[in-house]
Amino acid sequence: MNRLIKKVLFYVDAAFYLFAVLVMTALLSLLSCQATEEQSIPDIEQTLESPPFAALTDSIRQFPEDATLRLQRAVSLSQHNLHKFATADYRKAWEILGNEDVALQYISNLLLVNELPRAIDLLREAAQKFPENTEFNRRLGELYTQNGQLEEGLEQYDRIIDKDSTNFEAWFDRGTLLARMKDTAGAIASLETSFALLPINYSGIPLANLYISRKDPRAVEVCNILLAKDSVEVQAEPVFMKGVYYAEVKDYDKALSLFDECIKRDWKMTEAYIEKGIILFEQKKYNEAMKVFTLAGTVSNSDADVYYWLGRCFEATGDRENARANYQRAFALDDTFLEARDGIKRMDG
Repeated sequence: MNRLIKKVLFYVDAAFYLFAVLVMTALLSLLSCQATEEQSIPDIEQTLESPPFAALTDSIRQFPEDATLRLQRAVSLSQHNLHKFATADYRKAWEILGNEDVALQYISNLLLVNELPRAIDLLREAAQKFPENTEFNRRLGELYTQNGQLEEGLEQYDRIIDKDSTNFEAWFDRGTLLARMKDTAGAIASLETSFALLPINYSGIPLANLYISRKDPRAVEVCNILLAKDSVEVQAEPVFMKGVYYAEVKDYDKALSLFDECIKRDWKMTEAYIEKGIILFEQKKYNEAMKVFTLAGTVSNSDADVYYWLGRCFEATGDRENARANYQRAFALDDTFLEARDGIKRMDG
């Protein structure tokens, strides 16, 4: 599989992981808060009897079945990063009220304290109790997928679509999950539906990505639909994807023009410089390519691809010392970059 297609499929994976990344980011940051709270305030009873929780604790002692008081204290504890201590109040409020809003708050709390099995159990329970609220199916689908249970995740998105066939987010989630499951045809069909329901970048760019992986000119059509909505001509991503398509089908003049337009719209998009430079490199215009990659390095000095391709340019022009230095820098930035490691070996050989 060539480099451009790998990059295209990476973007599909990135779109798929969007929700999972958000969940994991919250978990990681708040697990560190959890460690802090356990070290600094190990005694829950002492905490609840101290300001600013003491007044609410006293009221709860008088009215233990008052769910409003329980929720107030749970929220206050959460606001002070005492998420683990808040769990009991969320659980009690759920037992008393058993409504959708409390369920969602309790589930969020369980995720923050890393009680994933209990969160999944509660999501299943709530999805059965409130069948019209597809938010429970959506979150359950995300957690199943994050946990590697792809078929179970797909089932949840199908349930949402069965209830509401116009839910563009469910079609999007279904499409990105199918892409991960290597069902490209199914992924395209689902993303096409999502895009037809709401033609925005959210679904359009992943759909264009999949079209590009098949060298399908419909990628350009999708990008043109997105650009037609951009009356002030500031969107760069659809322009970039058109450039990737034309580079993939080797229409280099169009691709270069589009990458230039992309840079004009967003001079910080490093990928546009890199793709332009690669085309120049493939055309053996090594000095021009080197200038583009050097410029890319001023935009982002932490992109391993920039230094790898600078290394390729120096190697092609016979400058082995600078080639090795750039391969070394690329590998230092990304130690999984095997091509950069191989470049170092070639220069040492």
